[in-house]
Order: sequence, then structure tokens, then C-alpha cells
Amino acid sequence: MTTRTPLAGHRSIVVGGSTGIGRGIADAWAAAGAEVTVLSRTRPAGPGAGLLRWERVDLTEPAHARARLTESAGGRLDAVCFSSVHYGARRALFSDVSEQEWHDQLAVNTTGLWITLAATLPSLRAAGAGLFLGVSSEVAFNAGPARSGYAASKAAAKSLLDSVAQEEDGTRVRIVQVLPSGMVDSPGIRRRRPPDFDYSSYMKPSDFAGVATELGATAGGGHHGDCLVVGADGSWWSARDSAPVSQSRPVGP
Repeated sequence: MTTRTPLAGHRSIVVGGSTGIGRGIADAWAAAGAEVTVLSRTRPAGPGAGLLRWERVDLTEPAHARARLTESAGGRLDAVCFSSVHYGARRALFSDVSEQEWHDQLAVNTTGLWITLAATLPSLRAAGAGLFLGVSSEVAFNAGPARSGYAASKAAAKSLLDSVAQEEDGTRVRIVQVLPSGMVDSPGIRRRRPPDFDYSSYMKPSDFAGVATELGATAGGGHHGDCLVVGADGSWWSARDSAPVSQSRPVGP
């Protein structure tokens, strides 16, 4: 059997690609032939990790993150994915959340995205149609109780990418966002669930392989400025056509 390598010769960066959706995208790009560097706090592990390069980046250390991102973005760069996220310790009411958690959410979810854009857009423009892929969340569309910091920082991140997409020439660089239609089984989510929780209904990071490969191969052609909702079967559609459903839970008495 011949391995399909539509991204052979491509060079990509995935910020926050050691686990979760970012890892699913990194694995998909690597499997399609791209040279993929993961920038994250922890080294990728498990199946497929051998295909990924790794550089340590901590977005809560902005000077360090800026320097590492700028160095990694040098030279040819075809695609960048920003998937780093800080959820918070747990879902909690605003009055129960510390100011430090708020600062950490902003540092990773919003400022980290800003730093990544600033460091990588010049090289993506030089590629002649580079792709910047942002991993969003339904919470950017649907504010919910006990998620105020996460919702606010992710909504700001979506608006940042929406605004940059309107500034950029789509023939030089394309900005696309993706998000899951449901909850995704990931280490970050598992830290917030009880040991006996049933994840059988949850999506998997590998559900993003199809959309990631397609966007990588076309440099996001036809989707500049769009936000794509990805289903558990690997299908995807524009949030303009069908908005993502809220995953918030009511606040009990």
C-alpha cells in the first residue's frame, strides 16, 4: 500500500500539540508527510510521537515564548496551528475563581495566540498562501455559567482571529478556525472528571485528522475567515450555516 503524503515538503508548527486536538492535528499533518514541530510545555508521547519534533514553550512566560516562537518560525513555514488552552482547575462560579486563574487563561488563550500570530505571520505570508489554523470552542459562541474566564478568553481569541482574517490578503495567508461539536476526550478534560467517568460519547483528537489534512493540503483555500465545526464522524461544516451547540450545564442550587 502506498502512503498518501499530500503534505510532503511542508513545514508546520503546532503550538500546544502534545495532547488533545492539537495533537490530533499534529499527528495528521505528520502522517501526511509534513515536517511538524510541536511547541508545548510537555513532550509528545505515545503512538506517532516519533514523527514529531518538539520544542519547549510555556506561554505563561511571554518573553521566553516570544523568543522560541520567533526562532521556530524562521525559514520556510507552510502552516501554523494554535491549540494551546488553559481551562482552569474546574468549572466554578465567578466569585470562586482566583485572579491568578484569570491571568493564566488570558496569558495562554488570548495573549499566547497574539504572540504566535506576531511571530509566524511574516513567514506564512512569504509561503505564498500559508495557513494559520486556530482551535476555537463552542464557548466562544455560547457564554455559560461557571465558565466565565474560559468563555471570555476564548471569545477574545476568536474575535482576534476574525479581525486578523479581515486584514490579511487571502492570497498570501489564510486564517481558519476549527472547533469540536462536542466534548473531546483529552488529558485536560480527564483531570476535571471523576475516575469512573464514561468517555464513550466524547469525541477523540483523531476526529480532526480529515479537516486538518484537507486544510493543510489546500492552505485553507475556500475557508479564509471561516470557523468550521467538526463532528464526531470527522465531517465538518461552517458555523455560519449551523452554530455550535452549547456544552454548558445549568448551575444547581
